Formats: sequence, structure tokens, C-alpha cells
Amino acid sequence: MNMLTVSASPHIHGDYLTKKLMYGVVYSLVPAMLVSLYFFGFNALRVLLLSVFFSLLFEWLIQKYLIKGPISITDGSAIVTGILLAFNVPSNLPASMIIVGALVAIGIAKMSFGGLGKNIFNPALVARVFLLISFPVEMTSWPKPLGFTKNLSDVITGPTPLGFVKDGISSGRNISELAAHMPSYIQDLLGQTGGSLGEVSAITLIIGGIYLIWKKIISWEIPISILLTVVVFSGILWIIDPQQYADPVFQLLTGGLMLGAIFMATDMVTSPMTKGGQLVFGFGVGLLTILIRVWGAYPEGVSFAILLMNAVVPLINRGFKPKRFGTKPCLITLT
Repeated sequence: MNMLTVSASPHIHGDYLTKKLMYGVVYSLVPAMLVSLYFFGFNALRVLLLSVFFSLLFEWLIQKYLIKGPISITDGSAIVTGILLAFNVPSNLPASMIIVGALVAIGIAKMSFGGLGKNIFNPALVARVFLLISFPVEMTSWPKPLGFTKNLSDVITGPTPLGFVKDGISSGRNISELAAHMPSYIQDLLGQTGGSLGEVSAITLIIGGIYLIWKKIISWEIPISILLTVVVFSGILWIIDPQQYADPVFQLLTGGLMLGAIFMATDMVTSPMTKGGQLVFGFGVGLLTILIRVWGAYPEGVSFAILLMNAVVPLINRGFKPKRFGTKPCLITLT
């Protein structure tokens, strides 16, 4: 009789089921969702509904007609993927591109590996990077947060704070010159700045992260290690040349750092299993984020950093294996 049952991750001790975990993540995303609806209006709702609907539809179609296994769309994982995908794109993105993104996230990044617990890369981030490479103009046309708009033609687009700084520095201007034209830190915190749906309001993402840690859905090691690493390395650069490099607060509050650190990098399936491994993973994400933001071709580096570190998670897990129960060395005497 086979007494050993092997199942895919996520594995967690306690009374949590996958469905409970996933819907806990959905609840934690509600504050950021409401802010995106307030600032970007019905276009934000359009993106969210399309992304979630087609994520669910593609997972159902693949399971029913290709994998021909049990249907699991009610476990909440496809809903989380759909919301996170919507959070990673502009509110004016055409419907066709949202549908393509949902197909890539579910069909390629998730189901091609066997479904939940078997994928090695975060599905929403794979879709974001695919869309960014395939449709760079549409994926970098950021609507300004003007409140409710009736149609796409009403939306005024502009650069994100990160893009504005990177373009300004590249053109020979310094931080002092650029600062007068950038949103204040309060605006960055609240969401009154350009960007994707889920990255504009740092405070709502922090609230969601606190909820996740309180509910023990995620642990603090990954988000805190990412944020501390970003603060340290951006702070070093800022101290060296404050006219060339933005300060740590700016790096923390702008772009997708909070979204990535709290909701994307902490994905149980694609992050390390041990506490030590999670700290190393977070350090790598934070360091790569600053390297890409400062010297890379793109103003934002969080998505690429997380995906690169996803790829080395097996090595991190191998290097931080917990000691197995009963392996304490003992001395054997032969007589």
C-alpha cells in the first residue's frame, strides 16, 4: 500500500487551505483596487474585469479540453493572477492585449507547467514582461490619475515618476531640476501619480501587506529584505551623488516596488521555502531592482528582478535545506 502522498506546493502548516489563502490575498488587494477605481475610473474596472474573466476562462478551457483533469477555477488562484495582471498594466490598455496577457499568464506561465504549485515563474509577471516586450508603446503610455473618465479618449497620459527621472538624468538634467516637476511623497503615497493600476498608491499596498502578515498568509522576510536592500543600496548611491541618483524614499514609494515586494515576490510557489532562503531571495530582488532602475534600459526593474530570482529559487532551496529530523550525528564504536 502506498502510504506517501506527494502534492504540489504551496505547503503551509496550519488550518489554511489553498482556497482560503487565495481569497485572503484577494481581500488584501481590495484597498489598492478601490484606489485604482477612484483615480482611473471605469477604465480600471474594465481592465480588472477583463483580466479576471479571461484568466478564469483560459484556466477552465485548458483544464477541461487539454489537461482533462479536475476543474480548479474555484480555488481562487486564477482570480489572484487576473487581479495582479490587471495591477501590472495601464488602465488604457486595449482589451485585445489584456486577453493576450491573460492567455500568457494562465496558458504559458501556469498551466504549461501543470497548474498551481508547479509553475516556476510568477504568472502575472511573465505576462507583464511579455506584454512590455511585445507592445512597448501601449505598455508605457501611463494615464494620469484624473478621477472618473467616460472613455479612453478623455485620458491624458504621461511618464511615471521613475520614467521622468530616468529620462531627465539621461538628458543631462539633475535631481534638483527634476524635483520641481515630480509628485510629492504624499502624492506617491496616496496614489496621485501615473503608473499601472496597482502600483500608484503605496499606502494601500502597505495596508494589504500588513493584513497578509497578520493573517500569516505571507511572512515578513521577503518584503522587508527587499525594501531594506533597496533603501541601503539606493541610499549609498544617493550619498555618493544626490544630484545623479534619487533618494531612498523616492525609490520606495514609486514604481512597482511595493506591489512586487508584497504581492509578487511572496508567491509561495515561486519563492524559497526557508527563512534564510527568503532573506537571500529578497536581497537579490532588491539589489537587481536598483541595478536595473539605475543602469538598465527600463526605468522599472522589479518585474525582471523577481523573475530572475524565481529562476534561482531551486538553488536557494538547495543551499538552505533544513536539517531532517533524526539526523543528529552520533558516534558508533565497533567492538
